[in-house]
Amino acid sequence: MGASLSDVASAAGVSPSTVSRYLNAGIKLPASTSERIDAAIKTLRYVPNPLARSLGRGRSDTVGLVIPDIANPFFASLASAVEQAAEEHGQGVLLSATSNSAAREVEYVSRMLRNRVSGLLFVSGHHNSSDLAETLAAASGLILIDEDVPGIDCSKVFCDNENGGRLAGQYLASVGHKRIAFIGGPEKLRSTTERLTGLREAAEENGAKVVMTCFGNYSPEFGRQAAAQVLQSSEEPTAVFVSSGEIAFGLLEALQAADIAIPERLSLIVFDDAGPLHLFNPALTAIRQPIREMGRKAVELALAEPDENAAFVEFLLPVELIVRASVTAPKAT
Repeated sequence: MGASLSDVASAAGVSPSTVSRYLNAGIKLPASTSERIDAAIKTLRYVPNPLARSLGRGRSDTVGLVIPDIANPFFASLASAVEQAAEEHGQGVLLSATSNSAAREVEYVSRMLRNRVSGLLFVSGHHNSSDLAETLAAASGLILIDEDVPGIDCSKVFCDNENGGRLAGQYLASVGHKRIAFIGGPEKLRSTTERLTGLREAAEENGAKVVMTCFGNYSPEFGRQAAAQVLQSSEEPTAVFVSSGEIAFGLLEALQAADIAIPERLSLIVFDDAGPLHLFNPALTAIRQPIREMGRKAVELALAEPDENAAFVEFLLPVELIVRASVTAPKAT
């Protein structure tokens, strides 16, 4: 058996509650008293019980992160950024991946709260869920990342989705595309609507038009389905703006099977640039999200000292256009 809190208190000549409050930064002691406690801890090789500490302070030394899919390059990069930022603050990370299940979102958020995480970073893949909203409303230190949850008041970290759509529309129009297709994620998600809004506005301002749209899950399977819709469209789009890398992978697979050359037959821009898009042939033009900055900012907000008078903030981080080889002028028809 290792030394207990009471052993440390006895050796230092103070009460166990004094040692507990000292270790949890809940009390300022005279230097001589602090030195006696530190010496007792060192001599007795006392290791604090993490569960007892979390109960005493109402929180653990852990940041919770709930994401839809760890295999998705975007979420994998985000998890890495969160882990690095948390480590810099002396925190660990408790990670849960929901497989984009609404029921698991509720279950895993509840589990995080029971574990008294220091802060909860949450990425949802669903537009609206009363059960989820009710669960999140009880969470302290909650930060939404990447996607909004209607009705939840907390600080949020998003990228500028609308400007991402605008950059894609401007670039496609600048090389001569007049008929653009948009392949998005779930239709009612904030990110989907904002990317489409920016694309439409930029296209119309530059003499082009979004001639078709299709919406679905962030998955290669939906990308393959969307490819069929693009190829069968009577509008004959000459360029496609795809809302995620996961969708783009399925889209490219189907286009290759149909012998559709990129960019000679169809130009392509992909949102997020999380995967190794530069290694594709051709290398894929992309709208790049600041994924690492999103993770770092979310951790900072979650671990900030609570201030009852402070208003919640929404950070909108900038995106950029990364020009590669998947866009060219459309062929004359």
